[in-house]
Amino acid sequence: MIENWTKEFIIQRLLAITLLVVLFVLCFQVIQFFIVPALWAAILAYVTFPVYNFFYEKVKLSPNVSAAIMTMSISLMIGVPLVIGVFILQQEALSLISNLIYRIKVGYLDVPDSVKDLPIVGQQVKDVLWRINKNPEGTLETFRLWVQSHLYYGKVAFDVVFSGLAKLGMALMTLFFFYRDGTSLVRQIRQALRNIIGNRIDGYIDSVGTTTRAVVYGIGLTALAQALLAGVGYYFSGAPSPILLTIITFIIALIPFGTPFAWGAVSIWLMSQGHTTEGIGLALWGVLVISWVDNLIRPIVISGATKIPFIIIFIGVLGGLTAFGFVGLFIGPVVLAIGLAVWREWISQHKNEIFSPQEIELTDDDALPPVSESQ
Repeated sequence: MIENWTKEFIIQRLLAITLLVVLFVLCFQVIQFFIVPALWAAILAYVTFPVYNFFYEKVKLSPNVSAAIMTMSISLMIGVPLVIGVFILQQEALSLISNLIYRIKVGYLDVPDSVKDLPIVGQQVKDVLWRINKNPEGTLETFRLWVQSHLYYGKVAFDVVFSGLAKLGMALMTLFFFYRDGTSLVRQIRQALRNIIGNRIDGYIDSVGTTTRAVVYGIGLTALAQALLAGVGYYFSGAPSPILLTIITFIIALIPFGTPFAWGAVSIWLMSQGHTTEGIGLALWGVLVISWVDNLIRPIVISGATKIPFIIIFIGVLGGLTAFGFVGLFIGPVVLAIGLAVWREWISQHKNEIFSPQEIELTDDDALPPVSESQ
């Protein structure tokens, strides 16, 4: 074969490879912004695809109508809490700023005594409050100048929010096509990978599907259950804006063992405001009730369904979050699941070579016990 490689053949192959590389780089540049939204859409579509099949196969709706119903439902499930959370956050922020400006104007800006009594920083807090209350107009002017000099950060924050909303809209738009054409797309991907790797790709794809569904259900159900239980605690403990705190807790609860930071911060805030009984009650509710949800549901749903040690899922979640951002919560465990599937397959295929001792034929002399010289 090598003898038939002429100069023209080599040049032709090099040009083809170069064009393919250039095409790949250009395609990546074009779709780079849409990769994360497409991943979110793929995860949502895969997990909720049985519901789509219900409308398509059981109710006998067309693919377009079924996909539209599912896309609108997902959009409402995401959009309504998001709008409510933004509205409540805006109201709370305006109320906080208005109250802060009013207290500065009347010269009565204060913090709880528990903060003033803190070692090292307590005296510094007292000095800062004294200077602010002594010269309210100067403090407000300094604050205005500081805001004007940091308007750039406001623009950066606005760009981040706008980019996030654009990605969310793109993900929901892509979700419609994943519902409608998802079966055909998965069939093409499976065939393409089978052409490259072989029939073993079916096991890998099944592992990806099982892990994705288990991780989404495990993380999502755990976060939802913890957020609802925390919301009950926020309501009865008298915490401000329990709905907003519940939404924030749900987001934090998506990270393993992150929920205690949510209800723990609210508990500390309540105690710092003089509501010691409510703060301690919320802390006990969090330790005795909320935390047990994370210890029970997440390992059972994820490890039980995937047959993967929970520590692998835990490392995948945190590692994926660090490497890929928020979507890495689901990508990380899937990547490790594929790696574990490859490892198990390799061990299964070569277990006789690795673990079985080499067979040695013993002669009659080798089988007899050694005779000492004294005998």
